[in-house]
Amino acid sequence: MIIRHVKVSNVFFYRFRKQVKALGKFLSFSFLWGFFQWFYTAGDGCGFVEFPSLGLKAYENKFFFDFSATYVGVGMICPYIINISVLLGGILSWGLMWPLIDTKKGDWYAADLKPSSLHGLQGYKVFIAIAMILGDGLYNFFKVLSRTLTVLFFQLQRKDATGALPIADRSSPEPSRISYNDQRRTQLFLKDQIPTWFAVAGYVAIAAISTATLPHIFPELKWYYILVIYIFAPALAFCNAYGCGLTDWSLASTYGKLAIFVIGAWAGASHGGVLAGLAACGVMMNIVSTASDLSQDFKTGYLTLSSPRSMFVSQLIGTAMGCIISPCVFWLFFKAFKDLGTPGSQYPAPYATVYRNMAILGVDGFSSLPKNCLYLCYGFFGAAILINLIKDVLGKKWARFIPNPMAMAIPFYIGPYFAIDMCVGSLILFIWEKIDKAKADAFGPAVASGLICGDGIWTLPSAILALVGVKPPICMKFLSRRTNAKVDAFLGS
Repeated sequence: MIIRHVKVSNVFFYRFRKQVKALGKFLSFSFLWGFFQWFYTAGDGCGFVEFPSLGLKAYENKFFFDFSATYVGVGMICPYIINISVLLGGILSWGLMWPLIDTKKGDWYAADLKPSSLHGLQGYKVFIAIAMILGDGLYNFFKVLSRTLTVLFFQLQRKDATGALPIADRSSPEPSRISYNDQRRTQLFLKDQIPTWFAVAGYVAIAAISTATLPHIFPELKWYYILVIYIFAPALAFCNAYGCGLTDWSLASTYGKLAIFVIGAWAGASHGGVLAGLAACGVMMNIVSTASDLSQDFKTGYLTLSSPRSMFVSQLIGTAMGCIISPCVFWLFFKAFKDLGTPGSQYPAPYATVYRNMAILGVDGFSSLPKNCLYLCYGFFGAAILINLIKDVLGKKWARFIPNPMAMAIPFYIGPYFAIDMCVGSLILFIWEKIDKAKADAFGPAVASGLICGDGIWTLPSAILALVGVKPPICMKFLSRRTNAKVDAFLGS
């Protein structure tokens, strides 16, 4: 028995060493690829990230492969149906809906609006995406909640006082398919759980502190606004954690936009609704983003055989450090760059303008939305619920072929360019599995993690280069034949 255990340990160590080697190899490749691309990004619209790989017309509608190692790696990690759902959402929105709605310019909305105006096409993009996300997230929230309450009800009836999770009490119907490593991870992860009473008490305590202190910082944000946010935030936090688990994409900003409009409309323009909406957005985004971050960290702890409690304590330490470090970093930027946040400056903070415009729109309520936008939101909210119902009715065998509404909603707002990268990652993994499934299962996550980490690490030196004023030497742009002829004629004259 001891010899067998030693052999298993040696095999596990050998495989782990090869996985780390693969991780380092693709991390280096991704980092060097990001460094190579930097040389060609000397201006706006320059570089490989703006490569019109599917043609200039498709590029205008954000259909292009932007050579992002991060998104290719994410595509290798995400399930196939999620990547396909994101691509389908991009085709439905940017390929069909937005071009059709754009033909209604002058009828459904004013023709002279800026592209970023929420009174125009941008309003359809933002609010239809929010409607689908809420429909899918709330459906799954109530589904999980109802099942949990049902199980707890029967458990209490049986007077089961073991204190274990209901799902942990059931033996797996297919134990042979669960590897020894997964069994060990599950055992250790469930052994050191965070008590439910502690989580509930902590949330209530934080809500009480926020309700008492935030009105003193932002007088326009009344205490009852904060209380309402903390009452509804758990449902939205579940939605965000669920969506982030599916797509590796946190949509905290989307739920923040919802808080902007609800609280802004509630407060009204005459009572500081703009500032109240922006402050409420910050509160909501912090709550829902923490839910997705914690879920990811707990998943990391599960994979690395770490204690959930140690992961949680680490989060608390990191949060406390952030409360000191983040204001200091902002203060340094504010002092070093006098025009921080000013349009046209080195750090224009464009999202500040976007969110302020949203808050201004929010104080007028949903009546200021473009024509038929609210009806389309109702339709897509219902469609998200209907798709989930169909998926549950069909069962697991056919449900894996039904697209996911939340994944479909993501490109509605930001475009489908990253979906193409993710599908390329899926294609690479699919071909790899056909050639050698065992090797793909063992090293696929390591390769994907290397691609993501290398690209992410490169952002640090690129930010340092930007801070010290070092600019890329080359701008690589792509022009149509007619535009190129005009440029050549101009330069020749």
